[in-house]
Amino acid sequence: MSTARAKFASVVLDVDSTLAGVEGIDWLAAQRGPEAAAKIAELTDMAMRGEISLDEIYGKRLSMIRPTHREIGALAKRYVEAMAPGAREVVARLREAGVAIAIVSGGIREAIVPLALALGVDGGALRAVSVYFEAHGEYEGFERSSPLATQRGKAEVVRALALGAPVLAVGDGATDVAMRPVVDAFAAYTGFVRREPVVQQADFVLESFAQLEQVVLA
Repeated sequence: MSTARAKFASVVLDVDSTLAGVEGIDWLAAQRGPEAAAKIAELTDMAMRGEISLDEIYGKRLSMIRPTHREIGALAKRYVEAMAPGAREVVARLREAGVAIAIVSGGIREAIVPLALALGVDGGALRAVSVYFEAHGEYEGFERSSPLATQRGKAEVVRALALGAPVLAVGDGATDVAMRPVVDAFAAYTGFVRREPVVQQADFVLESFAQLEQVVLA
C-alpha cells in the first residue's frame, strides 16, 4: 500500500490527446480518406483551440463520417494501443493512494470503455457520448441530450459527479478548460499537443503522466 499523501482527492481525466495519443473523431475520419480526414481534423482543432464551438460541429462531423459499429470497435483497440506513456501505472498509484479517478470525454463512449477498463476505471466513473447503430451496424445517431456534445458541457457533468474535493481536472483542449469553474485546479496536458490558449488558462502544465503524479502526490 502506498504511503504517498494526495494533494487532490479526485482527478478528472480527458481522453483524446490526454489519456491516449488519438483524436477519435479524426481517426474515424481517416477511414473515409485524406480529404475527409483533413476537413474533420481542421474542425476538431478549431474547436479544441476555442475558435469555434463544439456545439456547431459535433453532430456535423459524425454525419459526415457515419462510423459503423465495426469501426468503433477498431477505434477502441486504437485507444488502448495509443495510451499515454506511464498512464496505466500512474493511475494505479493514484488510486492506491486513495485518489478518485473519473474520465470525462466528449468522445464516443463505446470506443472509450476498453481504455477505461484497462486503467481500472469502471463505467460508473466514465462519462462520454454514446452513439447508436441500426441492426446491421450502420450509424444511426448519437446521444444528442449529452452535455458532452457541447463546448461547455464538461463543467455540468463534473458538477453532477459530486467528486471529493479538492479536484484536479486534466486535459488538452478548450472543452477541458470549461471545467475550470467547477474544480479546484486545472492542468493543461501537453504530452501530445500543446494549445497555447489552453496553457495560458492552466494552473499546471504537464508534459507527462509522471509529472501528473508529482502534482497529485506529495
